[in-house]
Amino acid sequence: MKKLLTVLLALFMVFSLVGCSGGKEETPADQPAEGYNGPKIGVILVGDENEGYTYAHILGIRDAAAKLGIPDEAIIWKYSVPEDQTCYDMAVDLVENGATLVISNSYGHQSFMQQAASEYPEVTFVADTGDTAAVSGLSNLKNAFPHTFESRYVSGVVAGMKIKELSDNGVLVPENYTSDGNVKVGYVGAFPYAEVVSGYTAFFLGIKSVFPDVEMFVEFTNSWFDLTAEGTVADDLMSQGCVIVGQHADSTGAPTKLQENMEGNKYGFTAYSVGYNVSMLDVAPDVALTSASNVWEKFYSYAFTCWQNGDEIMTDWSEGYETGAVEITDLGKAVAQGTQEAVDAAIAAIKSGELHVFDASTFTIGGEVPTSILGDVDADFTPEKECLIDGYFHESEFRSAPYFAEKIDGITTLN
Repeated sequence: MKKLLTVLLALFMVFSLVGCSGGKEETPADQPAEGYNGPKIGVILVGDENEGYTYAHILGIRDAAAKLGIPDEAIIWKYSVPEDQTCYDMAVDLVENGATLVISNSYGHQSFMQQAASEYPEVTFVADTGDTAAVSGLSNLKNAFPHTFESRYVSGVVAGMKIKELSDNGVLVPENYTSDGNVKVGYVGAFPYAEVVSGYTAFFLGIKSVFPDVEMFVEFTNSWFDLTAEGTVADDLMSQGCVIVGQHADSTGAPTKLQENMEGNKYGFTAYSVGYNVSMLDVAPDVALTSASNVWEKFYSYAFTCWQNGDEIMTDWSEGYETGAVEITDLGKAVAQGTQEAVDAAIAAIKSGELHVFDASTFTIGGEVPTSILGDVDADFTPEKECLIDGYFHESEFRSAPYFAEKIDGITTLN
């Protein structure tokens, strides 16, 4: 699937450059073919095939349907649905067109999915990345989110190996260091939500597991997908000396800007990219190291099997490396020697339970090793559940959506 995503990303960039919505001939039809009378699945997407996060969902749905023998005609697609009342309208339209399972893929869709679920109790509604299903009082509202923090950590190992190589080879420039001698790392964040905080903290801890002397600077775009804003933030982070730029943002804006910097030597050093959702090698072949990615087919195969068998989908689904629900994309040519071995070791340790991403002995908060961290596991914006148990924070165990929202030492937010 990683190779397929790389090819599709190249097509995405072509469409973006010519300024069209692009590729609709490759997108499944919005409505099932006339004459199909079987059970249907409705899909509400915040973007389309031109946006990496949504395309990962499209591929996951297609792969799961093919695996389970679900015909194309059984799936009704709704593209580029904004996070407003339009989502509710689309959900109702799907139900009226025969969908008995309705899925949305963006956090901002959740309240509208919940509204529809309250009105159609015979239909199952799944709000991917959502966090209110367990407390909604609705047995037909579900949430799903993979253990993205695990693949973030492993992608951080890749970044840490690169920083160590650059440091060992003496190629870092003074601008790459903070005043106290730490190497600067940047991160393009979408929103200051727990989902993003959990991800960039895991990324940072992965880096520190290889190269401890780092400091990370996070800047938010306040958008999940904005080519221009993500490129601008990446450029700003490089201007401050960041030698690695990670991202929790859905476009190729940041890695494209890093590739341009390398080619034009704008800042006198090369900064390297760690992306999200899909491989960035086609747009940043010389600087892309890898991307943290979710294998959505794992969830959709589970959910569609339940749908076929008439079984109830669990209220909060979340899986990670142990079942293959997360991964990193193919390593780029710029990775440090020994990176694959380090990645394999980290994944094996996560699977075995030897390594816990949020091991409290590996970070401090306010200069102290934490002995208690509360998590907001019931989506009421009030952290009240003790989640630091047996020495590590239990992320995505009490609900699927991330709830690690602590500001640990070594990470600075710039806006």
